[in-house]
Parts: sequence; C-alpha cells; structure tokens
Amino acid sequence: MIARCFPFAFAALCASAAAAQHQPPVPAAAQPVQTAPAQPATSKEADGASVDSTVGALYEVISGPAGAPRNWNRMRALFAPDARLSTIVPQSGGGFALRSMTVEDYISRNMSAFNTNGFYEREIARSTETFGQLVHVFSTYELLRAPHDAKPFLRGINSIQLYHDGKRWWIANLVWRAEDANLTLPERYLQSR
Repeated sequence: MIARCFPFAFAALCASAAAAQHQPPVPAAAQPVQTAPAQPATSKEADGASVDSTVGALYEVISGPAGAPRNWNRMRALFAPDARLSTIVPQSGGGFALRSMTVEDYISRNMSAFNTNGFYEREIARSTETFGQLVHVFSTYELLRAPHDAKPFLRGINSIQLYHDGKRWWIANLVWRAEDANLTLPERYLQSR
C-alpha cells in the first residue's frame, strides 16, 4: 500500500480512511486524472536485488513530506507489467469490496493527497513464505504524517506477492487492508516471524 487509496500498503490507503471506505465507488470515468511529473527513469541499483530491497523500496518511494515529489519511475520499476494494487474496504450497506488498480491508477489517484499531506508508510513487522521463485510477504504497516510522529494515524497489512525472473525480484500483486473499529491487528502480526 491514498486520498483515494494510499498504502498500498503499496500502499495505499485512504486519505480520509473512514470516510473514503464508506462511500460508494466512483466510476473510473468520473475520477480526476492527473499525470505524474517526468522524472529520470532510474531506480536504485539494489531495487529488485532481494525481497528486502524490493519491499523497502516500495515503502520508501511513496513516503515523504507534503508536496515532495515522489520518484514514480522508481515505483513503476518495482512492479511487474501486469501487476495490480488492491485495497479491501467495507461497504456502507454491509460487506466488503476489493478496489483494484494499476500502478498508473495508484499514482494518479494519490498525487493530490501527497501534495497536500505528509505521508510516511513504515513496515513494523513481517512474515514471509517462500517457494522457489515465489514469495509472499505479509507486511504490517503504520502510516504517519511526519516521520517522528508518536502515533500512527492508520495501521494495516500489506499482502505482497513477489516473483523472481532469474535476474531480479518483481512485485506481482499488492493487496492491503487497514484496521478499523471492527478489525484490529492481532499480536502475531505485530512481531516479525
């Protein structure tokens, strides 16, 4: 895991998490489209070199003070071409919905929120399962407005699926779920295992 959906965990949550989660989805055609500013098409050399560097880059690239430009090309370089980012949100009439987006959707939907609010997503615990070139990371996150805030404004879980193509690691999919009044993080997800 943003104004429309931040953390996925991707990062993506919702700028006004409670309010945004209880509103009906806005049709894609009605959503404002913003484009990311051009940036050099470079990523840090270590991005993709390991699961740790890839997940670390994911958190790093979306975090920063209000108005600070994000390196969207670096973010794009973390994800496989057909990767999806999705958030699980409660519906006002009951039940839950999966709101899915591409990396480009995530960028355009969150640029406004990142311009007006500080946003720091930090991993606080992790559990990892591995089978060959497939890795599943269950990453507990917290969201802060400033890096040294005493208390996060939101926490949740990023479910990150990665694969290795023989040269590097790619994020294949990212699904996140934020805490709410009816669902809090159990102790087992607050400690790395």
